[in-house]
Amino acid sequence: MGAATAYTEANFKSSVASGVTLVDFWAEWCGPCKMIAPAIEELAKEYEGRANVGKVDVDEAGGLAQDYGVSSIPTLIVLKEGEEVKRFVGVTPIAELRKAIEAALS
Repeated sequence: MGAATAYTEANFKSSVASGVTLVDFWAEWCGPCKMIAPAIEELAKEYEGRANVGKVDVDEAGGLAQDYGVSSIPTLIVLKEGEEVKRFVGVTPIAELRKAIEAALS
């Protein structure tokens, strides 16, 4: 069963260096982040073995949020081989996220 990976400043770079990754920058106190959380978990299960899906808690990994210019949350970034290919800010429909992951995989 796939579940979204909790990315930290220690494991982030190596985790996203290869393949396609959807990263959710979020915080526990963020209402919209809680709204999108079930979609992130669903995508983690759906893409298990094909793409990585993970979350960065901006309160615990503020340096990563700063590195990626995250100024409001949720911010969702699709990375391919560690490079940003698509960014969404705010609650985003799962269909849009799926489309971005599929585009990065092809």
